[in-house]
Amino acid sequence: MSFIKGSTSIDLGDTPVENIFIDVYMPMANGTFVQVYLLGYKYALNHEPNMSVNNASIARHLNVPLSDVLDAWDFWEDKNIIIKHRSENGDEDNYSVEFVNLKQLYIDNNYKLIYSAPQKGAVEKDQPGSHALSPTDLVEANKVPEIRDMFVEINKIIARELVPNEKLKIVESLYKYNIDPSLITEAFSYSKKQKNVRHILGFSLGVVRTWYDQGILTVEDLQQYLMEQGDRYGFYSRVYKALGFPSQPSEAAMETMDIWIDKFNFDIDIVLEACKNSTKTSNPNINYINGILKDWHEKGIKKVEDIEKLDAKPKSNTGYRKTQAAPKIKTKFHLAKSRGDKYTAEELEQLVLENQKRRLNN
Repeated sequence: MSFIKGSTSIDLGDTPVENIFIDVYMPMANGTFVQVYLLGYKYALNHEPNMSVNNASIARHLNVPLSDVLDAWDFWEDKNIIIKHRSENGDEDNYSVEFVNLKQLYIDNNYKLIYSAPQKGAVEKDQPGSHALSPTDLVEANKVPEIRDMFVEINKIIARELVPNEKLKIVESLYKYNIDPSLITEAFSYSKKQKNVRHILGFSLGVVRTWYDQGILTVEDLQQYLMEQGDRYGFYSRVYKALGFPSQPSEAAMETMDIWIDKFNFDIDIVLEACKNSTKTSNPNINYINGILKDWHEKGIKKVEDIEKLDAKPKSNTGYRKTQAAPKIKTKFHLAKSRGDKYTAEELEQLVLENQKRRLNN
C-alpha cells in the first residue's frame, strides 16, 4: 500500500516564507535581491531532480544581468541568512546556496548563550572570557550612552538598522579588546568610505582586530597612527575633531579636504591653524575653513610661520591724521587797498575841507 499525491501540469504550488524574512530582511534589500532570494528559496523547497538550476538560469528567468544575481547572493550571505558551498572546480560563480532556517537563527541569536567576553583588564585576544554574553547583556549594553550612540552612528554609515546578531558581534569585540565604542564606529566608517567593501561587518571587525594588534585602543591613537602612515582618513578625522564635529565626514567634505592636500599642498598643521578661526563664527563648517585656506593659498602661505608673518604685517593707517591749516582763499568779498591808505586821519580831514571849499567857490 502507498500514498501518492497527484500534481498539476503547471506549477500551482505554494512556497511558505518566514515572516522574519518579510519583516526584518526584506526591507534591507532592493527588489532584485528579494526576487533572487525568493526564486532560489522556491527551488530549494520544490527542487525537481531533472531540473537544472544555476545562477545563469535564475538571471534568465528574472530577466536581470548575471552580475545582479551574484550581487544578491553576496548581499544575503553578508546578512548571514544563506551559506555558499563552493564547487571543487574552482569557479567562484558556481556554488550551491543553503538557506539558513530563519526561525532557528532567531532562536540562536536571542535564547542561546552565543559569545563569551573576557574580564576587563585581563584581555586575551583569542581566548574566551569567564562569563558568557547573552541577549540580556546586549540589552544592558544598549543602556550605556556611548554604546547606544555607537549603534546609531553605525546605522547611518551602513544605511540600515543593525540586526541583533550583528549587535552581539560588535559588543563582543568591545568586551574582547576593551576599546572605546567610538573606535568601532571609526572602523565601520573607514571600511565603508575608504575601502568600499561589501561585507562591511566582518571587514570592520577585522580592522578593529588589526588596530588592536598595533596598540590602537582609542580614536586619538588611531588618528596619530593614520597621520604617521600618511593615510588620508586620518587627516579627515583629525580635522573633524578639531572642528568639534560629532559625525563622520561626508563624500563632499572629503573632496574639499583633498583640495587642501593636492592643490594647496597644505599639511595638517596649517589646516589646524585655519580650524582655530572657527571660533570667530557661530556656525563653523568645511566651506568656512575652505575660504580661509583658499585665501592663504592665494597669498602664498606655505607653512605656519608664513601665517604668523602675515598676521604681523602692519595694517594700512586709517586712523586720525593731523590736518594742515587750510590756506586762506581770497574771494571777491574782500577789502582792497585804496589810495587813502597812505594818508593819516588829519591829512584826510584837511583834504575833505579843501575839497568842500573848491565846490563852494565854483
